[in-house]
Amino acid sequence: MLLQRIQQQFIDSADLKYQCAQALAPMVEAATAAVLASVTGGGKVLSCGNGASAAAAQLFAASFVGRHERERPELAAFSLSADASVLTALATDFDVRAVFSRQVRALGQAGDVLLVLSTSGNSQNVIAAVEAAHERDMIVVALTGARGGRMAQLLRDTDVHICVPHDVPARILEVHHLVLHCICDGVDAQLLGLPEALSNETENPA
Repeated sequence: MLLQRIQQQFIDSADLKYQCAQALAPMVEAATAAVLASVTGGGKVLSCGNGASAAAAQLFAASFVGRHERERPELAAFSLSADASVLTALATDFDVRAVFSRQVRALGQAGDVLLVLSTSGNSQNVIAAVEAAHERDMIVVALTGARGGRMAQLLRDTDVHICVPHDVPARILEVHHLVLHCICDGVDAQLLGLPEALSNETENPA
């Protein structure tokens, strides 16, 4: 029984990714273009999310400041979920809903991109970050699930919404990770050209 359940998890994940490949690819391409335009024009990417989405936001920032799969110049990215001192100070002195939005107002500028991740699209602190980004004339790239929640109603025509059509957070997160990998790979491809092949020397040892 357990073995079959494990196998079904793999099958369900693969099926969802296959379904999303064609449906989400244009939005992922648009997100890649927005991120690339920002970092090559002197801007930066601010990323945030809660829980597992916070970890994904940090991984994205690490891939930009460091590398995804190939050596390239550093790209400006910062995870708003990473600094425990800032997060706890803002949550204590203000409100947990302000932990990202105050950072966006402090660090964000026109031409920057805010990358937000929320499986439900209803996380109040992430929604507040989107509103703060709009105040700063930033483009928002939103990764959500289900039907996008309240966040879907806040996004502008200039923003990019990548909504995974599923209700299970684990499945949504798996697609979110793939989307982030696609954005990183797409930026590298635009900056460095298409790779001939990955070798052991260029693969990320992590």
